[in-house]
Order: sequence, then C-alpha cells, then structure tokens
Amino acid sequence: MSASSTAQRPRATRQRAAVVDALRGMDKFASAKTIHEQLLDDGDSVGLTTVYRTLQSLAEVDAVDVLHSPDGETLYRDCLSHHHHHHLVCTNCGTAVEIDGGPVEEWSQQAADEHGYVLTGHTAEVFGLCPRCHGKK
Repeated sequence: MSASSTAQRPRATRQRAAVVDALRGMDKFASAKTIHEQLLDDGDSVGLTTVYRTLQSLAEVDAVDVLHSPDGETLYRDCLSHHHHHHLVCTNCGTAVEIDGGPVEEWSQQAADEHGYVLTGHTAEVFGLCPRCHGKK
C-alpha cells in the first residue's frame, strides 16, 4: 500500500474499516455493489455511498488494485503487492493473479520515448479462464 507524498489516507471510521476488512477477505476483484452486499451479509451497516467513497479514497493513495472489466465496470481488490504489477484475471469467476509486466514495461517506455512523451504510468490487464474454470483441476 503505497501513497504519494501529497495524498492523504482516508480518515479512519468504523465503516471504512469494515470496507477494508471486507476487501481483505475477498480473493478476487469485486464491484462496490458486491462489496456492499458482503458487508450487509456480515451484519455491517455501511451505506453504498460510503463504500464508493472509501474505495475511491483508497484508490487515490494506491491502497487497492483497481481494474476496469471488459464490460466497463470498476472492480477493486486489496493490493497484495507493494511493487508495480499487472493482473491475470479469470473472466468466469473473477479470480486474479498478480503478474510481472515483463516486455510491457520496456514496450511502454520505448513507445513514450519514440513519440517524445515522458512516461507517467501504464496499465495492462490480461483476461482468460483460470485452470479451475477451464476444467484442468
């Protein structure tokens, strides 16, 4: 969970702590609505607006991984790694594995250099079927 020097962590409240706990208990990316439903199932009275605001605050300080699914939905997951990484995501069950960017890192820098840009960041997410959903386990 890294934070830039100018960003502030969200103010700690019981509701925000419940959102963070729910995220830590999930093994895949989830939407704000899914996280909210999990909180309600766990008996936590947290409003959907609070979930959205908390997730946005956490995303602003890089405390959660954020993924935009192929259908455009924003999904969140507790960030398991403090270094730059990408994700391999199952399109069936949502399970995700953190992966190294490998050639994407070099390619993005080369593309920026070639066009005179100063690279400030990039994202790359890879989608497929996990072994369980593909029927290999």
